[in-house]
Amino acid sequence: MLGLPPPRLHRRSLVAVLPVVPALWQAPIRSPMTPLSAPAEAQAYELAVLILYLDLPDTAGNAGVSDRQQARRWFQRGVPLRVVETALALGSLRRLTRPAQAPPLASIRSLAYFQPVVEELLAAPVPDGYGIYLQRKLQPHLRSQAGAHRATG
Repeated sequence: MLGLPPPRLHRRSLVAVLPVVPALWQAPIRSPMTPLSAPAEAQAYELAVLILYLDLPDTAGNAGVSDRQQARRWFQRGVPLRVVETALALGSLRRLTRPAQAPPLASIRSLAYFQPVVEELLAAPVPDGYGIYLQRKLQPHLRSQAGAHRATG
């Protein structure tokens, strides 16, 4: 079982769980679950969502208790991780592709910012390849990529 992370997370504190995360994409969440039905799976889902969130551009760079609760609610509702991943990418790209003359936006301070996009994708699912397309468009803007480029170049 994964150890409980601290109440306030920073991207650096989640890097240790990255080897666990790919397994979550192999099988979709079976159905809405109660908080006690699969604690290890719920915690892994929560951490995966937080890693995705903290890696996004324009986020505050840390996740608090309310962000963890939001991730847990998505898990309990049975929202597939792929839907959350697509929603985070879509919401971020919508911000990044705003007109240059538009007033600047404040940084995203909560995972709840993406709740309407998750609902939108649940109501009108996108084709399978769309999430991959969004990830490719978002890739140059991700924090882990920026850090990797600085470390190697």
